[in-house]
Amino acid sequence: MCRNIKRLYPFEPPATEEEIRAAALQYVRKISGFARPSQANQAAFDAAVAEVQAASEALLQALKTNAVPLNRETEASRARARSQQRFNPGLTATKE
Repeated sequence: MCRNIKRLYPFEPPATEEEIRAAALQYVRKISGFARPSQANQAAFDAAVAEVQAASEALLQALKTNAVPLNRETEASRARARSQQRFNPGLTATKE
Protein backbone atom coordinates (compact mmCIF):
# COMPACT_ATOMS: atom_id res chain seq x y z
CA MET A 1 0.00 0.00 0.00
CA CYS A 2 1.18 3.50 -0.71
CA ARG A 3 2.49 5.18 2.43
CA ASN A 4 0.82 8.45 1.45
CA ILE A 5 -2.65 6.97 1.68
CA LYS A 6 -3.85 7.73 5.18
CA ARG A 7 -6.29 5.78 7.29
CA LEU A 8 -9.69 7.46 7.07
CA TYR A 9 -11.78 5.41 9.51
CA PRO A 10 -12.88 5.54 12.41
CA PHE A 11 -12.13 9.20 13.10
CA GLU A 12 -14.25 11.89 14.66
CA PRO A 13 -15.06 14.03 12.78
CA PRO A 14 -15.38 11.70 9.78
CA ALA A 15 -13.09 11.99 6.77
CA THR A 16 -13.83 14.92 4.51
CA GLU A 17 -14.55 14.71 0.81
CA GLU A 18 -11.12 16.25 0.14
CA GLU A 19 -9.36 13.59 2.24
CA ILE A 20 -11.20 10.81 0.43
CA ARG A 21 -10.39 12.35 -2.97
CA ALA A 22 -6.71 12.70 -2.01
CA ALA A 23 -6.58 9.01 -1.04
CA ALA A 24 -8.32 8.03 -4.30
CA LEU A 25 -5.87 10.13 -6.29
CA GLN A 26 -2.87 8.54 -4.54
CA TYR A 27 -4.29 5.07 -5.18
CA VAL A 28 -4.85 5.71 -8.89
CA ARG A 29 -1.39 7.28 -9.20
CA LYS A 30 0.15 4.23 -7.56
CA ILE A 31 -1.56 1.59 -9.66
CA SER A 32 -1.26 3.50 -12.93
CA GLY A 33 2.34 4.53 -12.44
CA PHE A 34 1.47 8.10 -13.49
CA ALA A 35 1.87 11.08 -11.19
CA ARG A 36 0.49 13.22 -14.01
CA PRO A 37 -1.10 11.37 -16.91
CA SER A 38 -0.68 12.46 -20.52
CA GLN A 39 -3.55 14.23 -22.26
CA ALA A 40 -4.39 10.93 -23.97
CA ASN A 41 -4.85 9.26 -20.56
CA GLN A 42 -6.30 12.18 -18.59
CA ALA A 43 -9.98 11.25 -19.07
CA ALA A 44 -9.43 7.63 -18.01
CA PHE A 45 -7.32 8.76 -15.05
CA ASP A 46 -9.95 11.27 -13.87
CA ALA A 47 -12.74 8.70 -14.27
CA ALA A 48 -10.78 6.18 -12.21
CA VAL A 49 -10.20 8.73 -9.43
CA ALA A 50 -13.92 9.55 -9.36
CA GLU A 51 -14.89 5.87 -9.22
CA VAL A 52 -12.41 5.07 -6.45
CA GLN A 53 -13.59 8.14 -4.52
CA ALA A 54 -17.23 7.09 -4.84
CA ALA A 55 -16.46 3.53 -3.76
CA SER A 56 -14.42 4.82 -0.81
CA GLU A 57 -17.20 7.17 0.31
CA ALA A 58 -19.73 4.33 0.12
CA LEU A 59 -17.42 2.06 2.11
CA LEU A 60 -16.78 4.63 4.83
CA GLN A 61 -20.52 5.32 5.18
CA ALA A 62 -21.35 1.61 5.41
CA LEU A 63 -18.74 0.68 8.02
CA LYS A 64 -19.90 0.16 11.59
CA THR A 65 -17.81 -0.13 14.73
CA ASN A 66 -18.26 -0.25 18.49
CA ALA A 67 -14.78 1.18 19.01
CA VAL A 68 -14.27 4.69 20.30
CA PRO A 69 -13.57 7.08 17.39
CA LEU A 70 -9.94 8.06 17.00
CA ASN A 71 -8.67 11.59 17.50
CA ARG A 72 -6.78 12.94 14.47
CA GLU A 73 -4.31 15.01 16.50
CA THR A 74 -3.46 12.12 18.82
CA GLU A 75 -2.90 9.77 15.87
CA ALA A 76 -0.78 12.39 14.07
CA SER A 77 1.45 12.85 17.13
CA ARG A 78 1.87 9.07 17.43
CA ALA A 79 2.82 8.90 13.75
CA ARG A 80 5.39 11.68 14.23
CA ALA A 81 6.86 9.82 17.21
CA ARG A 82 7.10 6.58 15.19
CA SER A 83 8.75 8.47 12.35
CA GLN A 84 11.22 10.10 14.73
CA GLN A 85 12.10 6.73 16.21
CA ARG A 86 12.45 5.14 12.80
CA PHE A 87 14.51 7.80 11.06
CA ASN A 88 16.39 9.39 13.99
CA PRO A 89 16.67 6.73 16.71
CA GLY A 90 19.61 8.48 18.41
CA LEU A 91 17.61 11.66 18.97
CA THR A 92 14.98 9.97 21.11
CA ALA A 93 17.48 8.44 23.53
CA THR A 94 17.81 10.14 26.88
CA LYS A 95 21.17 11.72 27.71
CA GLU A 96 22.66 11.20 31.16
